[in-house]
Amino acid sequence: MTTTAKKRLEVRAAVPGDVRGIQRLIARAYPGMPNYSLATIRGQINNFPNGCFVALYDSKVVGYCATMRVSKAMAFSHHDWEEITANGFGTRHSAAGEWLYGYEMAVDPKLRGLRIGQRLYDERKELAEELDLHGIVIAGRMPGYARAKRRAGSPADYLEKVVSGKLRDQVISFQLKNQFEPLGVLENYLPEDKQSDGHAAHLVWRNPYVDPDEAPEMRVPRGVESVRLATCQLQARAVKDFDEFVRNIEYFVDVAADYRSDFIVFPELFTLPLLSFETKKLSPIEAIDKLTGYTPRLTKELTRMALEYNINIIGGSHPTRADDGDIQNIAYVALRDGSVHTQEKIHPTPNEAFWWNIKGGDALDVIQTDCGPIGVLICYDSEFPELARRLVDQGARIIFVPFCTDSRLGYMRVRYCAQARAIENQCYVVMSGNVGNLPNVDNMDIQYAQSAILTPCDLPFARDGIAAEASENVETLTMADVNLADLSWARAEGTVRNLRDRRFDLYHIDWDSNPDHSHAPSGGPVPAGGHNSPGGG
Repeated sequence: MTTTAKKRLEVRAAVPGDVRGIQRLIARAYPGMPNYSLATIRGQINNFPNGCFVALYDSKVVGYCATMRVSKAMAFSHHDWEEITANGFGTRHSAAGEWLYGYEMAVDPKLRGLRIGQRLYDERKELAEELDLHGIVIAGRMPGYARAKRRAGSPADYLEKVVSGKLRDQVISFQLKNQFEPLGVLENYLPEDKQSDGHAAHLVWRNPYVDPDEAPEMRVPRGVESVRLATCQLQARAVKDFDEFVRNIEYFVDVAADYRSDFIVFPELFTLPLLSFETKKLSPIEAIDKLTGYTPRLTKELTRMALEYNINIIGGSHPTRADDGDIQNIAYVALRDGSVHTQEKIHPTPNEAFWWNIKGGDALDVIQTDCGPIGVLICYDSEFPELARRLVDQGARIIFVPFCTDSRLGYMRVRYCAQARAIENQCYVVMSGNVGNLPNVDNMDIQYAQSAILTPCDLPFARDGIAAEASENVETLTMADVNLADLSWARAEGTVRNLRDRRFDLYHIDWDSNPDHSHAPSGGPVPAGGHNSPGGG
């Protein structure tokens, strides 16, 4: 009789669903060091999915390693952890890099006898061989150095003694056994690593299947990773009830789905027509209270349409009263897998804050979709560069910007900033605005919009950085195919390489280290910056 049993231990590529398990593992593996935020781990995986691995034991994450591809110049130069890892996110990964750089390795201390670290290093070596890379470079911890510093001498002396066998270091000795060769010491690599006195051993493993004297030919293949985007420039019109409003929205969802679009985005405050059939004039606060009552029905209908039409819907934005009583401007994102995600507007405009008492949110994270991670910046939020950078650090390649502007001046503020976000982050930005007017509905007296699908400005893209653009102030659906692979090329080999060329030795963005809040179901606001590095190597 043949019997089968479930595997107890497996090693596989990490996925975004592993993020919380990885964070808990890091806490166990490095209890004396600051942990990663969920956002940072999410960025590591999204920025190079093939280079991050987890080990699972009885379905629990017990091992994790993160790598990225870098140039020889970057890998072999003197650097510190924050500089080379883009503050932990791995955003400096280059698809044209000829070396793997390992910057995180964690193993559950209770399971070290299972050779989990060895299994993870085998995955790294296999990846380097599969990609024909020259090898792997790491900055290995020196956890025995601080204790032995007085008798061992300088960090370089300590490393020499470990290599010669006069001293033993738990981590370095393991690396030497794995055929890593010492290049020297990276002093002050990770100040938080007190056991190593902040230093790290600069180590290299050379791929035996690649000729070290052969000039690398690492041009990024111009593959096709096509996504079809649709932006709805929506006419504000009076409706007789909620059902008529839904029919108006569903019409555009249906058309976009007929054209096999992967995404459709609606404008900011696209639900304001629901106030048009009120029998009495409502004050701003009364109007908001009325709108928030439609939230359950709205999310139900968006979910239904996403499933029935097999399309991901970015539901503009809708005023919502939170559990704590605050009113927030929230985008509801219904994915075609049936899940619903939310993104709060972080910065209410002065007008929103004064008339409607709308409060800013505190959660900004990517949303995982079947086309990769995306981000949403509602109107005014697109005018704050650090928000888009946070999303792109987490792996977003498409950012949706629902907006509502009453004049060309207001529109141009959003438009210029959205184009800037596309250029400086080497990503796509999709804008969707309202047109027309709704008498007796506050904030819909007049509208100005010219929705657009924007690109970086480099060789693979449209010459003016516009993949598609709607006519001004006309209700329409605008569509374009974009190639996500072009972003990988631009980031690795483009005329400019904004993400890779940031000066992390001079500056970075720190986010507040508030506790995590659930961001159904993909995560919540988490600290993204600072020297939040466990491990290394």
